[in-house]
Amino acid sequence: MAMAAKTYTDQEVTERLAKELPTWRLEDGWIRRTYKTHGWKGTLMVINTVGHLAEAAFHHPDITASYAWVEVRLMNHAAKGITDADFALAKKIEEVVSWQPGKEDGPLSGTPDDPRFAYIKYDKH
Repeated sequence: MAMAAKTYTDQEVTERLAKELPTWRLEDGWIRRTYKTHGWKGTLMVINTVGHLAEAAFHHPDITASYAWVEVRLMNHAAKGITDADFALAKKIEEVVSWQPGKEDGPLSGTPDDPRFAYIKYDKH
């Protein structure tokens, strides 16, 4: 019989988020992140990206969306709390959705600075 996954206390979750995922927050028993987009196209792309990563990981978040934002919520239903699986998937989602190729060396330029191509509202770092 498999052992139940370790769940973290609210304090442990808050501390880990501060260190590892500062754009995520703990609220109502879930770790959450809201991604702002420039409209429906970007919103659908974020949802599809999260869906792909969740299915590949076989760990599924709750998602709420509107025209220009997507909220991703993670909690391990079987363990009834936040586990390492939630942190691991949140990190992968953050890495992929927040990726800005124009900010790194390489042949990919990222989206042009033109409102016609606006996509994600990236956090200012």
